Amino acid sequence: MKYSITPSVANIPPSGIRKFFDIVTQMKDAISLGVGEPDFDTPWNVREAGIQSLESGQTYYTSNLGLKELRTELSGYLNRKYGTSYDADDEILVTVGGSEAIDLLIRAVIGPGDEVLIPEPSFVCYQPCTALAGGTPVPIVTTAENEFRLTPEQLKEKITDKTKLLILPFPNNPTGGIMFRKDYEAIADVLRGTDILVMSDEIYSELNYSDEPHTSFASIDGMWERTVTVNGFSKAFAMTGWRLGYAAGPSEIIAAMTKIHQYAIMSAPTTSQYAAIEALRNCDDDVADMKAEYNRRRKIMLNGFREMGLDCFEPLGAFYVFPSIQKTGLTSEEFCSKLLEEEKVAVVPGNAFGASGEGFVRCCYAYSSEHIEEALKRIKKFVERHI
Repeated sequence: MKYSITPSVANIPPSGIRKFFDIVTQMKDAISLGVGEPDFDTPWNVREAGIQSLESGQTYYTSNLGLKELRTELSGYLNRKYGTSYDADDEILVTVGGSEAIDLLIRAVIGPGDEVLIPEPSFVCYQPCTALAGGTPVPIVTTAENEFRLTPEQLKEKITDKTKLLILPFPNNPTGGIMFRKDYEAIADVLRGTDILVMSDEIYSELNYSDEPHTSFASIDGMWERTVTVNGFSKAFAMTGWRLGYAAGPSEIIAAMTKIHQYAIMSAPTTSQYAAIEALRNCDDDVADMKAEYNRRRKIMLNGFREMGLDCFEPLGAFYVFPSIQKTGLTSEEFCSKLLEEEKVAVVPGNAFGASGEGFVRCCYAYSSEHIEEALKRIKKFVERHI
């Protein structure tokens, strides 16, 4: 039988992140720095809250929007952390991971002919989700020389009468780059007077190692009305397998996203929602402890790459280092394939995050110090052979 797959799906390449992860799981004595997943267990009190919800029979559908109790906690959390205000009744939607929130927003506001501006390198899902919605992804290339920040000049250059949505993926995956408040204020100046919407993907908002705390784009004067903030529990709370995220923004957009969500998903996992309530209420110290440990590992990895002679800017967010491998003369794909073959270390080629990522590799430090140090020893031997 011949199967007919729609061109929009057939033309999407598989994730470049998962390719090397799938190989390394079958390789004895291999070390992976590839998957962006915390190595910490979900805090015990959060797990206990999930267990308690099961034992008490809380196993039913929730509201499409999510548990009111959770949305109320999210409203308070966002106000407490970032100074943004959202009505728990109609301005917050609980989703199956932050990835569903991204997909819902793009499908709700993007149609054929609409352009989506995407700073790159960036997370792998933005371009495919845009293409599936019939829109046109428009990459904006950020550079190591500018610490992978988006500049107002770059934004102005890419805006056309077809521009509908700007994605702000900071702190950034894969680069670890961040945007400061002054950077966002400059971006806001460009957007004023336009009808361009903004998706601010802040999944790594708790993992900011600079002296200035994370700024939510919606907190910039005049930007709340045009911004949907996407976030989740996977990274900060070590809850990847719980699959829980959320979107916060103007009620009209949240209502449109909820229409898609209610037909495609119904509601996010009930057990995860009860666990998330506990995370928001009582896990500030756990998050701070995990962040401090990530910061320690960040310095180990950054110094390791610099000591082996690779150019590497200092990432101030997320849990990734994005060294340049151009001195080896290898492409990103060649570097990763040969490194895995010769030294049994898996990292992700930079071009998995957009064409502008060519010449770089992404290395995650959400692993133990021992794991990281052994990987760096192997990578150093590899680099010495190829420079």
